[in-house]
Amino acid sequence: MGLILQKQCKQLKKVPNVVLMGLDSAGKSTLLYRLSRGAIMSTSPTVGFNVVTLELKKTMILTVWDVGGQQCLRPNWRYYLEGCKALVFVVDASDRTRMEEAKMALNTILSDHNLEAVPMMVLANKSDLPNSMTLNEVCEQLDLASCTDRIWEIQACSAFKGLGLQQAFLSVAKMIQEQ
Repeated sequence: MGLILQKQCKQLKKVPNVVLMGLDSAGKSTLLYRLSRGAIMSTSPTVGFNVVTLELKKTMILTVWDVGGQQCLRPNWRYYLEGCKALVFVVDASDRTRMEEAKMALNTILSDHNLEAVPMMVLANKSDLPNSMTLNEVCEQLDLASCTDRIWEIQACSAFKGLGLQQAFLSVAKMIQEQ
């Protein structure tokens, strides 16, 4: 019995930590709960963080830290980056007015020494809404072409409809494994 528990503890220690960040109201908590529970849940602004363990396949488990995105919480983001194996940065693709703010927040995160060479997934959430930006526009607005020091991907998604979420996190798991 002790040997079984010891093996399970070792496996849990190997579960990669993924940090989910982005500005407030980008839909981080909504997409995480949609992915983990399969349903839309009522959410309120995250003060601090939420942690969810995602089992993507029988062999792939991720611990996802959903960190609050309000401006007053952003100075604390650095405390969640140690030991991070991947960054998922969520933007509201329908909110053109906050893209410069999102770019500055992303640049601040990426400059942290704990994220050197850590793979990144950018999720353009709310892509199903009318007048949302294309992936090319989001790439341009965030200047993702300048991210040459890491593997990164961008994907359109809709937390509300559940579109693109499973594929995005499977890609995150693959990037972690390839690193």
